[in-house]
Amino acid sequence: GNIVNPWDVLKVNGADAFRWYLYTATPPGNERRFSVDLVGEVIRNFTLTLWNVYSFFVTYANLDKPQLTAARVYSDNILDRWLISELHTLVRDVTHAYEKYDVTGATRPIESFVEKLSTWYLRRSRRRFWKSESDADKQAAYGTLYTALVTISKLIAPAMPFLADELYQNLVRSVDQFAAESVHLSEWPKYDESLIDEPLNHDMALVMKLVSLGHQARQKANRKVRQPLKEVAFSLGNASERKAVETFADVIEEELNVKTVRLLDAATEAVSHTVKPLPKQLGQKYGNKFPAIQKAILRMNSEKVARAFLTGGTVSVTADGQLFDILPDEVEVKAQAKEGFAVAEEGAYVAALVTELTSELVQEGLAREFVRRVQDLRKSAGLDVADRVNLFVVASPNLKSAIEAHREYITNETLSISLDFNEPPASAPSVEDDFDGEKVKVGLLKA
Repeated sequence: GNIVNPWDVLKVNGADAFRWYLYTATPPGNERRFSVDLVGEVIRNFTLTLWNVYSFFVTYANLDKPQLTAARVYSDNILDRWLISELHTLVRDVTHAYEKYDVTGATRPIESFVEKLSTWYLRRSRRRFWKSESDADKQAAYGTLYTALVTISKLIAPAMPFLADELYQNLVRSVDQFAAESVHLSEWPKYDESLIDEPLNHDMALVMKLVSLGHQARQKANRKVRQPLKEVAFSLGNASERKAVETFADVIEEELNVKTVRLLDAATEAVSHTVKPLPKQLGQKYGNKFPAIQKAILRMNSEKVARAFLTGGTVSVTADGQLFDILPDEVEVKAQAKEGFAVAEEGAYVAALVTELTSELVQEGLAREFVRRVQDLRKSAGLDVADRVNLFVVASPNLKSAIEAHREYITNETLSISLDFNEPPASAPSVEDDFDGEKVKVGLLKA
């Protein structure tokens, strides 16, 4: 009565998604949940992400006509060096997994890589593709992304044969008539240990973790990402990670839209903790000794004890003349942000945002919100990504002041060659909107 007809799945989601789900869900032989919707999640979470990266590349490559090769990429850009390091790590791990018949080990890492490729590398590299000049940095970005996409097409070929060949035919065969006729006839990718930079991989993973915590803190404070904030401060797992924060401070600033990045003098600077012994766990384990253990825990330095539990450690307490080792899952650690901060933490890692808004920060936030409205108007007007425009604006006084203060930023972001505070011409696509208590009417004409 609960059997799923495989043809129903194939008709809705296709064979590639069906195969990929079976390969990534659980190791062979294990029980697994199955439904048409679960296979559909493959398309939503993996296939579309990969296809969107591929579509972005194709769109801009058709505009710029770069010289494309999947040969070794030489770049001074740290994002390129990181992605190439991650790519060769991926080829190594997937190759070894296939050699051991480890099907989940050969597929799940590809999902993780594509997620980082989309949400980190490509998003942080967009401006390199958008800029008009075709300099060495732009060519390196093309070369890096092209190499990653061609390699992925080969790595997914055993599990997603149709999508793999679709990517390969357009990326490789269309520019190299001497290439193998199909991805399934091409050579398996080889990894180069000299291009794998494990410290760089670790540092970038740390930066992504800290940025994620920073966004969580923003959500707690109800501060939109477009609203610049004064500062974010971090507490780290160990002192060796300080250098990564210093090296990538500009990346963190841009990602979190803050003016300053620093390290907390102590985790207690922005947050305080309380430790509550859990009666169910400790009571079942220690019976009538629980009250004495509870009192002993509460008498201890709560901050010191909390940090130990948050890092996964155990804490030894003495009660009624006996020593007991208390585990992290036997207590509840609660964090309380101090006034002026919004805090998020994961284990030993703490991100603390200064939430106070100055008039200058508020104005910059309004300018960024305005830019989003213009970008939406460009899309609805059907403009090409490279089209220049003349911008016309009628805005409430406070918003007008913010636009004037950030005119250069706005014109650069929206590819505007002029910005006039006048009613848009009747022929101009326009839109009216209100946000953050401000009103605006904006129109544009293709230059």
